[in-house]
Amino acid sequence: MTHDPQPLTIAGRQVPVVTANTVVVGTGSAGFCAADRLVDFGQDDVVMVVDKVGAGASRNAGSDKQTYYKLTLSGSDPDSVHEMARTLFSGGAMDGDNALAEAALSARAFLHLCDLGVPFPQNRYGEFIGYKTDHDPRRRATSVGPYTSRSMVTQLEEKVNRDGTRIFDDCRIVDLVTSGGAVVGLLVLRLDVPFDGDESPFMLFRATNVVYATGGPAGLYATRVFPNGQWGASGAAYRAGVRGKNVTEWQFGLASIRPRWNVSGTYMQVLPRFVSTDADGGDEREFLSEAIPDYGRQLSLIFLKGYQWPFDVRKALDGSSLIDLLVYRETVLRGRRVFLDFRSNPVRPELDAGELSPEAHAYLERAGVLFGTPIERLQHMNRPAYDFYLNKNPYVDLEKEMLEIDVCAQHNNGGLVVDAWWQSNLAGFFPVGEAGGAHGVYRPGGAALNSGQVGATRAAEFIAARRTDTPVDDAAFAAAAEPVLAGAVELAAAATARFAGGEEDNTGDLLREVGELMSAKAGPVRSAQSIHEALVQVQSWLAGYERFVSADGGSRRAVNRTFLVRDILTTAYVYLSAMADYVGHGGRSRGSVLYTDPDGSLPRAGFGADAERELDLPELFRFSLDGGALDGEVQETWWTPPAGAADGRTVYGDAGTAYDDGGTAQKDGVDGAGRVGFEWRPVRPIPEDDDFFENVWREFREHRNIY
Repeated sequence: MTHDPQPLTIAGRQVPVVTANTVVVGTGSAGFCAADRLVDFGQDDVVMVVDKVGAGASRNAGSDKQTYYKLTLSGSDPDSVHEMARTLFSGGAMDGDNALAEAALSARAFLHLCDLGVPFPQNRYGEFIGYKTDHDPRRRATSVGPYTSRSMVTQLEEKVNRDGTRIFDDCRIVDLVTSGGAVVGLLVLRLDVPFDGDESPFMLFRATNVVYATGGPAGLYATRVFPNGQWGASGAAYRAGVRGKNVTEWQFGLASIRPRWNVSGTYMQVLPRFVSTDADGGDEREFLSEAIPDYGRQLSLIFLKGYQWPFDVRKALDGSSLIDLLVYRETVLRGRRVFLDFRSNPVRPELDAGELSPEAHAYLERAGVLFGTPIERLQHMNRPAYDFYLNKNPYVDLEKEMLEIDVCAQHNNGGLVVDAWWQSNLAGFFPVGEAGGAHGVYRPGGAALNSGQVGATRAAEFIAARRTDTPVDDAAFAAAAEPVLAGAVELAAAATARFAGGEEDNTGDLLREVGELMSAKAGPVRSAQSIHEALVQVQSWLAGYERFVSADGGSRRAVNRTFLVRDILTTAYVYLSAMADYVGHGGRSRGSVLYTDPDGSLPRAGFGADAERELDLPELFRFSLDGGALDGEVQETWWTPPAGAADGRTVYGDAGTAYDDGGTAQKDGVDGAGRVGFEWRPVRPIPEDDDFFENVWREFREHRNIY
């Protein structure tokens, strides 16, 4: 078989077309797993597409000890598939069939990685030793160090290369091509050829299936720990009619911003000093003491941030997530900069270990670090965590300088809707990894890595068993692709013509401005008012995007950003609309987000006789906990183009939300120019199928009806 591009004339324009049964978009751990598994299951008519092979969160993100979550495979602790499924399901707003599949396939996916060469630690008897992570009642977590996901990517990539699977690099996803409720291909912008040259800057992929492993929509936020080069491509899916699920649910956490890296685990447990400065680095002060004056309590909360690392609004009233809010106040509300200082102890020159909580004291005593400065404790407990920053670009020597941090977007727990086989509502379209909305509000640390492997395996197995048809013929594909291609050509032509006419290239400014808007108005602290303000601005950008975007046609980067910004704005519009709908549906603070509630409570002193006193904090931080009220429901979200927009272009609008008696809503566009719709449905329960062996064996043997 050949996967060489073949010319096809569409709308009078000759465009190269690659044809394959399955196109896998993305070369992270989920994408490579899907490509690997497809070949293993007998479907080798597969190609991969990516904007940059070396980019992405799987290859470039991690923490002091990046976690992988799976069924317990060591020791005497009892565990079972259904118990693990219940742990995942208990996170709230998670579908039970996804939870059961992630539990059932966790050992299979994990051991596959081990067989490929990922060096997960085991003892001399072959047990894969585990430890407890957050939201984990067992010892299901494991790790190979800071770069667990990079190790996964490396081994999976080598396997895919051995299989001979072709990878098309330097391809920006522009739009999906659909027909009759199914995906039939996708359109990309080629980043390796000049836009204004003789060769077509666009290329089409014709396929029966698309596995979408594009990662989360990292480009939504300016303040993020996602690595440079990780943007996501969810907007193309929404424009094609794919639904979103739980898109309001993000994880935020403390992270360094230059370089981008989670400051969890040991970085917090060694008790660094939290310092804020003005914009120029002056006026240095330890700001935590303003709200947490008690020395022992302040240090104990810093310690707890180590393994209570993600911002959790339940711990914001009087727990460790108060620290995240205080950092947010300094950076977002006061316009200051925040640093971790490992060179000196917090508050006092010497560590007074006797004032630590029993939990913190016992842990640090066992680690042998009840001495010295934070950097001395860090080097003793976890030398690689110190060395890590010496080997990054830009490098930071924690012995000599402070580390700048902020509260950063880290992971989208929601995403594109998936069923039990990770197929979306669009036939043949399989979102896997962070692009797929398989998680609930909360999830155990490391569950995302397991989910990516399980989702990719499930999608590959289903495709190999049930979706082996050849792609549509030339005529049908040309008819489906023509409006998509025409819309892209028109957008790029208008943008480059505007630049040629003397207008400045504004794609970079737009990319920055939408991220800054989302971080300021729709980050870890949101209100109905801030969401509305952001939504109005994003709607304004989108409504006039084709009329004001300007791109340098001689710059591949600028033309690339023309489509990248459109994708991010589309996603921002859907996400902000979903946030507004969540508040309108009665949603309150939950997960990693604080929704301002004027009738709620401010964080409390939380210590001694003064424990219930509200702290002197901004009213923006007043909130009410959701208390699990919506844990049994899932919010699905979709975008519908306006009537008469069948030419591939999209027009956007904004208006109020109106509910009907069925629990659905829609946000109609201005002058009918498109809408965002919503549906609140019950979670799918954890399946309780008949597991009597003889019955299952007979059905599997005779009918193979598991699909």
